[in-house]
Amino acid sequence: MLEDCKNARERWGGVHSLIDRWLDQRHELLVSFVELNDACDTELETVSKARIDHFSEVLMDYISAGHFEVYPQLAEEARAFDDAQALLIADKLLERLEMSTELVLEFDTDYATALSCEHNLYRLPAWIERLSKGLSDRFVLEDQLIARMHAVHSPGADVASAAP
Repeated sequence: MLEDCKNARERWGGVHSLIDRWLDQRHELLVSFVELNDACDTELETVSKARIDHFSEVLMDYISAGHFEVYPQLAEEARAFDDAQALLIADKLLERLEMSTELVLEFDTDYATALSCEHNLYRLPAWIERLSKGLSDRFVLEDQLIARMHAVHSPGADVASAAP
């Protein structure tokens, strides 16, 4: 996943400062995810609530930035270029992103309190596996969304190749 993050940054970095910041958040999320995963692999019983909270906070910040900053900005750019097809594609991609959003919210709820965290600690490796799949899928969809919405205002861009 970290390699995919680097590829996305190379591909989309500099397109827009908002996307740059978001890709930085994605990288921070992946680093936190790998650290939590490694801790689960080696010392599950000693994984602290603080470590889980840090990961959950970074995860929620990333998801929120997408939903409340990046996606609306990309849609606004598509509207400015009067690209109805890009908006339709974006709507379909956003529907598919909703599944991983629900997964993230469920994780956050499962580990929100000290008691729930302690009670659910044994489930953390399974959660890490689910989140790995969900986030990988999410990043692919988000990259498709960026590709399609960016194609709207890139001179000479091949819009057909940006479709999901």
